[in-house]
Amino acid sequence: MEARELLQELRGSLRAVLARLRGQAFKETSQEATKLSLAFSRPPLPSAENCRKLSEDVQNAILAVATVYYWLPKGQGTTLRKMVRDATTEVLEGMIQLTETILISPLGSSSQEQLISTGGVWEACEQVSSLPRDNQAAVVSALSAFLAVVKDALEEMENALVEEQDPYSDTIEDEELGFRGNRDTYWSEADRKLLGSCMGLMKASKACLKKVLSVVKAYGKADSPEQIAQLDDLADIANEISPSVDELALSMYPPMNHLAVRLNAAKLASVLKKVLEITKTSHVCPPSEEGWVQFLTGAVDHNMDKIKNFTQGEL
Repeated sequence: MEARELLQELRGSLRAVLARLRGQAFKETSQEATKLSLAFSRPPLPSAENCRKLSEDVQNAILAVATVYYWLPKGQGTTLRKMVRDATTEVLEGMIQLTETILISPLGSSSQEQLISTGGVWEACEQVSSLPRDNQAAVVSALSAFLAVVKDALEEMENALVEEQDPYSDTIEDEELGFRGNRDTYWSEADRKLLGSCMGLMKASKACLKKVLSVVKAYGKADSPEQIAQLDDLADIANEISPSVDELALSMYPPMNHLAVRLNAAKLASVLKKVLEITKTSHVCPPSEEGWVQFLTGAVDHNMDKIKNFTQGEL
């Protein structure tokens, strides 16, 4: 058996151990949360010795949970490690909250808050079972979350623009003037021209994330350090899309500052082009997929050029 095959076998064994450790550690933590909650939910209260034993068991369970994160090699991918870390943190925070709830409740009685806190620890431990098993699955999960946020932002802006309605139509009319005197709540004709190209950029953001997610699902691998690193790079830069879309969307509401819109659009365009560039040079983009990368790059440039033209007089 070659060295490479031996290492692949070792990797498989380690993943299996990690999966068992991950499941068992979180299961035990869930059980310890139940024991702690029940011990203080009715009289008689546990003795000092039993209380010490309960505390030790909880601490040991939490340390086992933390070990799952610390034993996960960095080489498995930063996206995966972050998700495991976040899951671990949520369990620990849930246990802290449960302890605090027991402390502030009348000892020997089970409050609604205590039941909710116990359920919170159960839920946090249960969610671990759905954690990604490798970095490819972790990046797929992350990209899906980014796409959902961008879809929401785009839908919100589309709703505001439907039938050219005034987004502030529920504002109370001025009693003396008989209409709303603040014209800053309206989009001007110049605003609307600029809005069209900004919407084009937001739609390109959605299309970009959708296509990147598709190729990571189809071609993404986590079999080598290079592949894992490429996936992490892709997730890191794609993570900048949704906040950039949000910033642009916020600046699009009246009263519009065209220069601010242009700056936010330029930032989003830059992020999108980086995502497309990293995608094109990574293993998730075989030659058969390069066409849409080129198309979306052109769409980003086209909309950004129009935004520059519409805001030329603002500089």
